[in-house]
Amino acid sequence: MFDRPESGERAVLVHLTFRSGQEDLLELKELAKSAGTDPVYVVTGSRKKPDPKYFVGKGKLEELKGIIDTYEADIVLFNHPLSPSQERNLEGFLGVRVVDRNGLILDIFAQRAQTFEGKLQVELAQLQHLSTRLVRGWTHLERQKGGIGLRGPGETQLETDRRLLGLRIKQIQQRLDKVDKQRHQGRSKRKKAEVPSVSLVGYTNAGKSTLFNRLTGADIYVADQLFATLDPTLRNCKLPNSSEVVVADTVGFIRHLPHELVAAFKSTLQEASEADLLLHVIDASSADRAETIYQVNQVLEDIEANEVRQLEVFNKIDLLEGIQPRIDRDDEGNPVRVWLSAETGDGVELLYQVLAEIFSNTKVKRKCYLRPDQGEIRAKLFACAKIISERTDDFGGCELVVELDTKHLGLLKSVEFEEIL
Repeated sequence: MFDRPESGERAVLVHLTFRSGQEDLLELKELAKSAGTDPVYVVTGSRKKPDPKYFVGKGKLEELKGIIDTYEADIVLFNHPLSPSQERNLEGFLGVRVVDRNGLILDIFAQRAQTFEGKLQVELAQLQHLSTRLVRGWTHLERQKGGIGLRGPGETQLETDRRLLGLRIKQIQQRLDKVDKQRHQGRSKRKKAEVPSVSLVGYTNAGKSTLFNRLTGADIYVADQLFATLDPTLRNCKLPNSSEVVVADTVGFIRHLPHELVAAFKSTLQEASEADLLLHVIDASSADRAETIYQVNQVLEDIEANEVRQLEVFNKIDLLEGIQPRIDRDDEGNPVRVWLSAETGDGVELLYQVLAEIFSNTKVKRKCYLRPDQGEIRAKLFACAKIISERTDDFGGCELVVELDTKHLGLLKSVEFEEIL
């Protein structure tokens, strides 16, 4: 019915207070600016529950109509998910484009995606969102069936749209499956080489990309806005003990991240779920940091990454008075939190120190002899250890020189081996 809004259009924001499931009004303003709109007015109110037809009540609807006319607004942004019928009813009454919270986030993602994979993921999320919002098409385009007893209305435009939408979703999912296999192969190679992986996670605009650049020397895009970067980036990071880790910068989280995005970005978010360590980057200067920590942990639970070891990184201490870089430890002396400023670099050396401590060099070399009936052990060694050399003898056995982590030494308990210094 209405064209997609262009950058710079005037927007009226709508934020209602309910008993549960609240969103943050300040976050809505940031989302609106990140999408390129110009917020001109904020409509607030409270209800016990949403109106089934318009989401807002009749009085608030009339007020909203008057504000749109007064400020000549082009779009209305709701800080809540709307049902397809509510969205259509609101557009019909107000005469302007209406976008709910999920649609707004999807639009921002569409603007920011740069890589082939990122664009596919965003398109998939948008099509899944759109599939619930198709309305009756043009009946004059109905196709007629032929044959006796089969005459009458054929496939309507709406049915055609649904069919084409389903085909496109299937094509994108097949392409993303290929990308997912490539990512899986990359992760398998890193695990085989015993290269630990570290994923940066956290609320959007917490400073993940700035910290990523500090740790790895990369130069990825950084901006003071929500979802500045979407596409995952992986870089090697050398630690003070000369060991290396692979650091991944992932997409930022947000309250109630739309399920379409979680599903579409599954392969990207899998970098977090299969990491050896999560660096949970937290904006220490935020008044809502306890709430954002909770929201991030909720998303981690949704993507089954809540069991991965986590190290909290309290960032932006340069915006706080009297806070110095430090390491917080638990009762057993294990590091649980690092306070630093990725912007100034203060405290980053402490994070290097903690990473080196966590990923201390625990690899050993062994020369072992496998009998012909120990092929299963050989397969497991090839899967989790670095094979330096292999030599077979005339009796079907083999001599292997392997480098493996001490946690895998149990594989050699039934094998003849000797330590190599």
